[in-house]
Amino acid sequence: MTTMNSIPCMIMRGGTSRGPFLRMKDLPDSQEAQAEILLNLMGSGHALQIDGIGGGDPLTSKVAIVERSSHPGADVDYLFAQVDVLNRRVDFNPNCGNMLSAVGPYALETGLVEPQEGTTVVRVRNLNTQRLIECHVPTPGRQVAYEGDTHISGVPGGAAGIQLSFLDIVGTKTGALLPTGQATDTIDGIEVTCLDAATPIMMIKAADLGLSGRESPEELDENHEMLKRLELIRREAGQRMGLGDVSQSVLPKPVLLSAPSSDSDTLCTRYFVPHRCHKAIAVTGAIAVASAISVPGTVANQIAIEAGKVSAIGRLAQVRLEHPSGFIDLDVEHRQGNPADIARVSLIRTARKIMSGDIFYSLPSVPSTDMNISKAG
Repeated sequence: MTTMNSIPCMIMRGGTSRGPFLRMKDLPDSQEAQAEILLNLMGSGHALQIDGIGGGDPLTSKVAIVERSSHPGADVDYLFAQVDVLNRRVDFNPNCGNMLSAVGPYALETGLVEPQEGTTVVRVRNLNTQRLIECHVPTPGRQVAYEGDTHISGVPGGAAGIQLSFLDIVGTKTGALLPTGQATDTIDGIEVTCLDAATPIMMIKAADLGLSGRESPEELDENHEMLKRLELIRREAGQRMGLGDVSQSVLPKPVLLSAPSSDSDTLCTRYFVPHRCHKAIAVTGAIAVASAISVPGTVANQIAIEAGKVSAIGRLAQVRLEHPSGFIDLDVEHRQGNPADIARVSLIRTARKIMSGDIFYSLPSVPSTDMNISKAG
């Protein structure tokens, strides 16, 4: 027997992702109980998530949980949850910078932050990484503006631009920019860079896997032998990064890199989430790749040097990354004297409010025993 319940919800698009935004106060305290609710309201366990509001894709099976913050440097706390489409698995480990794009508007819409005239800066503490982000939200007339002419790849039409500035991004999960202690490692005969900036990633030259790096996500998702090898490398990379057994975690995320096809671009990327190719690129993944370009010896640095985008001793402040849907621009601010010491990375995203109301879910009378969660922290 199951019981129907409801919870206040706002569905929002953040960047190239979409999902429900919930208040932490409306959820139970334990992440196990939270995960049970999220799996049900998203409809996980079915390819189309037909019995919930998930869209049958990792990019639309995401949840943002927001609440007032007790941190002196933050206005609100933001906990991100990646809800598996087919399996009863919720991962609270990673941050999602795209969903983060809508956290500022959500905080203003729900009265968690008082809007200011012109632009309101919402200071967000991400509970997945314990890092701070500044969200500059346009608020003309003290109202959140969604309409505008800012275009981001992977989203149709224009919207109001929201600037995100990620602070103190180095070592979010491992405590080090290069968790293995070196710019490259060799795993299964492949040169790999393991790096942790905003999120842990592992970077590989697409050519080393026999790829051009310009394949479509659909082509890469059909390349089962490549995906199997990539997963074996990812699991070993996770061990070497100190993340332990990552077979049930989405971290680290794999990124395939190649030279850009345009003079205006810095690198070409194919980003995995981690078992399917992203239709664009995650914000946190883009930050990690952009940071890696100026770190001597990394795979990203090697390709950028070969492409003439950066000198062997140079640092790159403006980065444009190609991805399957277009490109993403990032500004990387380095502290003086050390290319590996990154003060902040900023970029522009957009968001949209889609629905506000109550969402219904049901819970079994006996808690399930087949659920798998990866906790934040």
